[in-house]
Amino acid sequence: MIGATPNVLVINPDVPAKNLKEFVEYAKKNPAKLSYGSAGPDSLTHLGVEQFKLGADIFMAHIPYRGIAPAYTDLLAGQTQAMFPTLFAAVPYLKTNRVRALAVTGQKRSPAEPNIPTFKELGYNGFDGQQWYGISGPANIPEPIVKKLNTELNKVLSSPDLAEQMAAEAMTLMPMTPGQFTTYIKEDIARWAKVAKDRKIEIE
Repeated sequence: MIGATPNVLVINPDVPAKNLKEFVEYAKKNPAKLSYGSAGPDSLTHLGVEQFKLGADIFMAHIPYRGIAPAYTDLLAGQTQAMFPTLFAAVPYLKTNRVRALAVTGQKRSPAEPNIPTFKELGYNGFDGQQWYGISGPANIPEPIVKKLNTELNKVLSSPDLAEQMAAEAMTLMPMTPGQFTTYIKEDIARWAKVAKDRKIEIE
């Protein structure tokens, strides 16, 4: 495991909602007016919004794109009204007020954007999914080599300078043992499999 960046629910500033509570209220009153873009079917930008729709009991039409860039283009143009990108990808647009952030995933606020509340703070539990990055290899790598590689990687990840640099990029370093990383992956798969099942989404 290397680290992770939270996802953030952002909306076009023309949507008349200043916070998550107002957005949910607006969505319930205007179910035909909202759509959200994603980087493609089954992506975290898709499943994350479906999890939120389920938790908030609202409707938004899903518009899948081939990547996050065209999804951003239509969000900024007002063709869609919401999106669920990584905080890292959203920061440039947040800095220029081209999108409005409503909430981030994770157990605590991101140091990169500390003014954005977490879903948990706002009463939505279970929104812990993040875009994570790690290193894996073939299943038959000898255990001593796995241990050596993991030890050396964690030495690098323990650097305060690297942690500070990555925090500025909205990423939290998360050194783990191979066993802990395996557990993390299994729990993440289970989380999104449940969302897909609850929303009747066929994951390809």
